[in-house]
Amino acid sequence: MALTLYTNPMSRGRIARWMLEEVGAEYETVVLDYDTTMKAEAYRAINPMAKVPALVHNGKTITECAAICAYLAEAFPEAGLAPRDDERADYYRWLFYAAGPVEAAVGNRALGVVPDAAQQRMIGYGSLDRVVDVLEQAVAAHPYIAGDRVTAADVYVGSQVIWGMQFGWLPKRPTFTDYAARLTERPAYKRAGDLDDALIAAAA
Repeated sequence: MALTLYTNPMSRGRIARWMLEEVGAEYETVVLDYDTTMKAEAYRAINPMAKVPALVHNGKTITECAAICAYLAEAFPEAGLAPRDDERADYYRWLFYAAGPVEAAVGNRALGVVPDAAQQRMIGYGSLDRVVDVLEQAVAAHPYIAGDRVTAADVYVGSQVIWGMQFGWLPKRPTFTDYAARLTERPAYKRAGDLDDALIAAAA
């Protein structure tokens, strides 16, 4: 099979699976364990970071969830998830904003790292409050992050919003809850969730 997803159902691999379900491509799933197979030499040859997800497509490896989403949108243009010309600026801006400032700010907060005023000038995101306010403005600008339709950027940005509220990293502001509701009703989101939830249940 040309597409193989290396993942764990309790990981960011859920983002990659959602995107795969959105494009409708056939793919094989290889489930890795955090303490064993994910650290094994065989997988480190695929992703030296020993992290999931990783996607192998026709012998080429793609890692990092934002990159996987963008790659799949271009590799399967018939799915209509790549940006149109009028969407391209917002698409790339907010896709990488979520992968950069949002990911860093939320990760630091989860670890109890709160930069002081001097440190905020040194880091790319400034403060979590600023990151959240700007993200809210982006989400509020259109029904979806790049305009009036879903693109691959919504899979990544939406995952940050959905998980952020679920785990308490983001406040449950109406802008975020409305955006999340639109995305979680998508058939591909539900299929992907059901597949990963079944893997979790089977391992219990």
